[in-house]
Amino acid sequence: MMKNAVVLLSGGLDSATCLAIARSQGYACYCLSFDYGQRHSAELQAAARVAAALGAAEHRVLNLGLAQFGGSALTDASIAVPTAGVQPGIPVTYVPARNTIMLSLALAWAEVLGSLDIFVGVNAVDYSGYPDCRPEYIAAFEKMANLATKAGVEGHKLSIHAPLIDLSKADIIRTGSALGVDYGLTVSCYQADDWGRACGVCDSCRLRAEGFRAAGVADPTPYRS
Repeated sequence: MMKNAVVLLSGGLDSATCLAIARSQGYACYCLSFDYGQRHSAELQAAARVAAALGAAEHRVLNLGLAQFGGSALTDASIAVPTAGVQPGIPVTYVPARNTIMLSLALAWAEVLGSLDIFVGVNAVDYSGYPDCRPEYIAAFEKMANLATKAGVEGHKLSIHAPLIDLSKADIIRTGSALGVDYGLTVSCYQADDWGRACGVCDSCRLRAEGFRAAGVADPTPYRS
């Protein structure tokens, strides 16, 4: 009997690879995406395509409305998305507490499903300075999850799997390609248009394009120009 896992699925390259890894490990994958007020819905359409292509047991989209708070170039149209290249420090595309909020909701669904496993595609190598993509953060959240849940208190250890955390973007692409991920289904751009076409100059686009070059894999990303 397959074990259930909740997989956070944004529709981007990393989360698609994470889903493929979870599936390859024999999990029935329950994918969770979020309409949190991000600049475009193209990534949510991509998440639906990826979930279907990789055989997810179920895919749900929750509405969070983080744009009500703003504070990020991804949730506040008045803050420009940086296009000059990846810079040191925490960029304005960081969404305050996003991974904590999303992992908490994944944790709630996992308990309902009787799942002890949550997969998240965070990466600490090409992570653009986000504090909630670090190994110490994942370890701390896992500890909290086991303190704060019925399952954890009753002795059923919950695990937060972050299989990409130490991989370069090129290694992520090689891993996903070997597992049959069609990266043409994914959208990574912070400011993709309605058709999912990428800008090619935001941090996410730059990291993605360099990953394909370094991996020696043809880049299937559609660009606006």
